[in-house]
Amino acid sequence: MATRRDDGLEIPKHEIDAFLRSGEHDLAFRVWPGNDFLARAQSGNAVLRRALVSTVRERTQHATLPEALTNMDTVAFTRVKVTPMVRGLFPATEQERVLDTLARSVVFMTPVTIDGVLEQTPWLRTAWNLANLYLADFDAELLADDAPYLAGLSEGTTCYLSAGYFDQSGCFDDFLVHEAAHIFHNCKRVTIGLPETRRKEWLLEIDYGKRETFAYACEAYSRIRELSDSSKGLLRLLAEHEQGPMPPDERVNVDEYMDILREAVTARNGWKRILQRCSPPWLVQTPNQSYEASLTFEVVPFGTIVQSSQVVFADCS
Repeated sequence: MATRRDDGLEIPKHEIDAFLRSGEHDLAFRVWPGNDFLARAQSGNAVLRRALVSTVRERTQHATLPEALTNMDTVAFTRVKVTPMVRGLFPATEQERVLDTLARSVVFMTPVTIDGVLEQTPWLRTAWNLANLYLADFDAELLADDAPYLAGLSEGTTCYLSAGYFDQSGCFDDFLVHEAAHIFHNCKRVTIGLPETRRKEWLLEIDYGKRETFAYACEAYSRIRELSDSSKGLLRLLAEHEQGPMPPDERVNVDEYMDILREAVTARNGWKRILQRCSPPWLVQTPNQSYEASLTFEVVPFGTIVQSSQVVFADCS
């Protein structure tokens, strides 16, 4: 079955329905109108995105801008959150460039931003995932029963975050820091104006199998450092974290994760200790070596699934 556009060309309704149900679509856009692949892709991409925006809007007519985001300077807020991590991982000559990139990376999914996000994200699958993130935020019906629960997603140098960031109560959760940490292995140095060499093509070299471990460790360590600056306080918070919920991700070895955090809270620079433990095996490092000489990167295809977190955290004492 197909419907017709104003110009008389047929639109395959079954393709729209299938995309809305699953996020999947024909990568060759074979059934879409157009004389060549580019024309078909442009036509199909535009129609699928319009259908996605329309469906999301229809299901979230009650959505309003969260109070926490009203008049908030997202760039300034993000910069404060990620500054300790950047200061700990990058040399002084590169810190401001990296901070500027991360500060502008965050997009909260709200009624103000949703249309633009769904229309402009590079990949249709990403748009579908973000649509479900937004629907879940406002207790609306998801596009599919098995849609993944997302609180944040990183793609390139952009972090898409749930507005629920401001409502959660996990004492050691901060998925803004988590998603920002993923940018380090999602971004080439040249992209943000940093010089690159054969061994320094990307911002940081993170072992493929430890990317989630790295992000979760950065997230928890960031919170621990925010809550205390004394040695006793850091160890107390670490012990408290160990007794609480662990990263709900099968890609993370919980024993290794906690071991990394133990090293981090007792190290002079815990951020570099986390990086050391999550670097590829071929990158030989010792605790006293500089990390500045061998930072590289690998690409993540679709982003990352993380659990809900918050920004206004309760006192963990």
